[in-house]
This record gives sequence, C-alpha cells and structure tokens, in this order.
Amino acid sequence: MTVSTGAVSRNPFTGDISRQMPFASAAEVDFALQETWSAFQAWRGTAVATRSQLLLKMAAGLRQHARELAEMMTDEMGKPVTQGLAEVEKSAGLCEWYAEQGPAFLKPEPAQVENNKAFVQYLPLGPILAVMPWNFPVWQIMRGAVPILMAGNSYFLKPAPNVMGCALLLQSILLEAGVPEGLFKVVNADNEAVAKIIRDRRIAAVTLTGSVRAGAAIAALAGAAIKKSVLELGGSDAFIVLADADIDAAVKGAISGRFMNSGQICIAAKRIIVEASVFDQFRDKFVAAVKEMKVGDPREEETYIGPMARYDLRDELDTQVQATLKEGAECLLGGHIIPGAANFYAPTVLSNVKPGMTSFKQELFGPVASLIVAKDASEAVALANNSDFGLGGSLWSRDLDRARTLAAQIETGGVFINSPSFSDPRVPIGGVKQSGFGRELSHFGIREFTNAQTVWQES
Repeated sequence: MTVSTGAVSRNPFTGDISRQMPFASAAEVDFALQETWSAFQAWRGTAVATRSQLLLKMAAGLRQHARELAEMMTDEMGKPVTQGLAEVEKSAGLCEWYAEQGPAFLKPEPAQVENNKAFVQYLPLGPILAVMPWNFPVWQIMRGAVPILMAGNSYFLKPAPNVMGCALLLQSILLEAGVPEGLFKVVNADNEAVAKIIRDRRIAAVTLTGSVRAGAAIAALAGAAIKKSVLELGGSDAFIVLADADIDAAVKGAISGRFMNSGQICIAAKRIIVEASVFDQFRDKFVAAVKEMKVGDPREEETYIGPMARYDLRDELDTQVQATLKEGAECLLGGHIIPGAANFYAPTVLSNVKPGMTSFKQELFGPVASLIVAKDASEAVALANNSDFGLGGSLWSRDLDRARTLAAQIETGGVFINSPSFSDPRVPIGGVKQSGFGRELSHFGIREFTNAQTVWQES
C-alpha cells in the first residue's frame, strides 16, 4: 500500500496529475497557527463597518478573477466551466449580502429586563478551523469564511487535497483584495496534524463539511478539547412529487436538483419519490430529459455533466449502483462507467428502488437518480423520513397549504416547495440526524462562531 505524503490533484478529464504538494511540517503548521492567531488579535477590534468594506473588496476580487477560478475548478475537480463561473458569482454575492446585513446581525440586543439594564453582545471567538470538501471549492469555503470573518474571527482552512490549487488561488485573490496576512490561512495538513490543530489552544472552534465518518472524527476531537463544532455531513435528500404537482416543472427541477455538478452535491435530489398515479408520466419525461443532457468536456460552455472529481469515488458509485441492481432495482438509463481516461459515469436512472436497497439507504454522490413509488402523500413522507440522513428535501404540489403542512412532517434541515434544494445567504443551511448539526448562512450562521455575551448593569 502506498502512503500519501501530500496533496495530489489529478485532472479528471485528462487523467493527468497536475499538482503534487507535500503536507506541511509540524513547524510550518505551528507558524501558520501563530500567524492566524496574530491576525485575529488585530482583526477582532476592527469596526464592523471596516469589516463590511473588506467584504466588498473581496467580492470585487472574486469577480475580477472569476474565469481563473472557474478554470481551476474545471482542471482540479471537473466542474463544467459555466457552473464554476456561477459559483464564483454566487460567492461574490454572498460577500455583498453579509457586508450589508452583517452589522445588524452583530448589533447588541437589549434583553427583556426592566430598565434596559441588560443586553447581549456578539463577540468573536478566535481562529476557526475549517475542514472543507472538494465539490464546491470556492462557494463551500466562502459560505463559511465570509460570516466568520465578518464576526471578527480568523479563518484557518484545511481544504480537500485534490483542490489545493483552488484554495491557494483563492487565498492569493483575497490577499490581493486587502485581507490581512493570516486572517484567511490555507494549510495542507494531514489527519494527524488536523488532530493537533484542533487541540491547539489557539483554535477556538471547528467547522466541517464532509462525510459522516469525517464528521464523527472531528466532532470527537473537538468534544474532547471542549470546543464547538458545526458539521454539515452527508445527505440522501428526498424529492417528493405529489399527484397534483406540475409534472413538467417537477421534471425540470429534478434534472437540476439531481445532476447539477455531476450529482456531487450534499443537498442533491438523490431519492425521487413519486405518487403512484403520476409515476409513469414523471418517469418517462424524466428519462427523456436525462437523455438530453450534454455530457462531455467541462471546458466547453454547453457541457452540463462533466467528469466526476475522483476516480475512486466513481468506482465506489458504480459499486453502489451494481449492488442496487442485484437487489432488484431496474436500470432505465446508464448504470456504467464510460470507458476512457476521463472520469465519467453515465447519467443513470434507477427505478423500482425500495427501502433497504443500497441506493435508498446510502448516499450516492454522483449522476445517479433513484425513482421510488409511493401509494400516497403519507407514504411519500414516511419514505422520505426512512433515512439516517436529514439534510434537505423538495416537495412538489399545487396545494401550497397542504405542502406546508407536509413540510413540517419531513425530518430535514430544509424543505423546498416546488423548487429543488439550494443554498442562499438569506436562509440557514444545515441538517439533523447523521447530516450533522449547527447552521451556516443567514444570521444563524454568523452567530454560530460568536460569544453571545450577557452584560447586566445595575445603576
């Protein structure tokens, strides 16, 4: 067995290794920690208005380097370049939104105490360790970093090894935009170093987006160190189509909800649950729409499905698909690796999927949709809740009052009615059950890494 000694970036379209970077030494990690600690000491006292102005400069820097960032994403993890450009623009908009709304979220709040003698103020905690994935190498980082910086903390980033180039480019862009040295710090750390970083007194808290296994390990380390953690983990989101839904709209939503970013999204529509009376109609239109998607070179503007980010994950996905078929599911489309150097998995539609099957109970992180029949709305909700995960979900119906009632019965951190799931700065994102805990975005996200300090004053 070969032991990795650093980060390796392999272009999933060409198959070529484009970057190798050794893991940071203990001395380098310690230097980086001191740098981010010192940056926090200076930053924590800055005026909120000053922080807002920096976020606006960050937004401008992202837009200035949008093409460069998008092409780096394409090279490192296969994201179609048009989707990469949209990711950068979304991140720039995030900076602008928090620049505008952040001051109000951090403003001291009076408590319901007589004579206004008590209030709560939101103070920064310190350097926050962020362990981030590869599927959104800009947005995933920025959606945590922006509110963390706005709150007066510093951000210490351990990115996924296969997108180190994206992380380093992002760091360079932010430095150019005026972010103080060490305030946004990238470190290429191995697992042993991450454990030591969490225990280090200079780290105040931890945030992670990743697998359940990684989340459990990080939460255990943070808990042992008595440090807060926020975890966004896996998902097996249900996409429920009721009998009274607009079927054409639901099909369109299911296409983007399942296949955007080649299906490599935590909140993707992985289990598509359709009421029996409209199942055949939905299935036929959905399969036809999947056939129309452009699969190919992610550098080309018209490509919708690019290669999967990592070859090992493609092989794991195929293993899950084949297991589901052996368990009795039917393959309506795809169901195989596309031969060649490029890391493609054929867009796949599985039908007759039932509870207990692999694609029902596990997260399939790639371009594979599982179609499930429900006899009625109640069974659809029960099927949706029959999961260890609880991240997001989607519900399609023309009866909005009924849909809102059903949404309250779905055990997830978010439910989107007549829309695929997505993230937006204005609303929190996060999960329940094995999908994690804590929230990002909105005022919930910015306050996750603050000290809600009570001040009580007697005359």
